[in-house]
Amino acid sequence: MKNSTTTPPKHLSADAKRWWRRIQAEYDIDDDAGKLLLQTALESFDRMRNCQAAIERDGELVRDRFDQLKPHPLLSAERDSRAQMLAALKALNLDLEPLRDRVGRPAGAGPHWNGD
Repeated sequence: MKNSTTTPPKHLSADAKRWWRRIQAEYDIDDDAGKLLLQTALESFDRMRNCQAAIERDGELVRDRFDQLKPHPLLSAERDSRAQMLAALKALNLDLEPLRDRVGRPAGAGPHWNGD
């Protein structure tokens, strides 16, 4: 029998289920509040991806009933879903900093000089 911590909710997309498994493999979120936050993040991820697909299909600008161009109505839903996803991930308080195998700043982290 699979552990309920690693089994993603059935209604999530295949991509969201993969994210659930990856995050659970790394962080092993086992409390109810944490699992709810992760589920919320991934539901928002699915909504954002659905909006992106519709915007890609229809274009960022659509014509209204007066044949005037206007922003796609799902642009704001995409933005809001992204914000909800990021807020839920932030609320999980995951350590998202990649592990480093050496001491010091990572390569390329310093100031970039163009020689002028």
